[in-house]
Amino acid sequence: MSAPDGSPVGAERSIGQLFASATAEMSALVHDEIALAKAQLKQDVKRGAVSGGAFSVAGAILLFSLPMLNFALAYGIRTWSGWNLGWCFLLSFAANVLIAVLLGLLGTVFAKKAKKGKGPQKVAASMKQTAGVLQNAKPHPRPQTPVLEDRAPQAIEAVARSSS
Repeated sequence: MSAPDGSPVGAERSIGQLFASATAEMSALVHDEIALAKAQLKQDVKRGAVSGGAFSVAGAILLFSLPMLNFALAYGIRTWSGWNLGWCFLLSFAANVLIAVLLGLLGTVFAKKAKKGKGPQKVAASMKQTAGVLQNAKPHPRPQTPVLEDRAPQAIEAVARSSS
């Protein structure tokens, strides 16, 4: 197993290597968060498009079907019931309005789902949380090192080897 920079795990790495590794991992994290934001935004836009399409279809049906459907339905109701032709036209118009209301409700449901999505807001909150954690991070306390005269020559050689 190896660390992200290719060095074996457990091997001593210099501060520069650790910093480079942390920088690379932070860069990858930011790129992943941006990709997630794009994917969530794409999903919200798709839901909004479905909502807009449903509203458009509802309007088109109401607009284009009223003349033909009203005449056909009104004459059919008159033939079936024998009522006054004016009441038959009013009843056929009510049926068209009912269909338009149902499609409008469908568009409202999809609009609420698109509004609830909040994809980029979730990612922005996650990025703020990550930044907050990194800002509050403090370096690990180092033990006090004794004065160089008190150290044995072996300890000085070990430090020289580990920092090179």
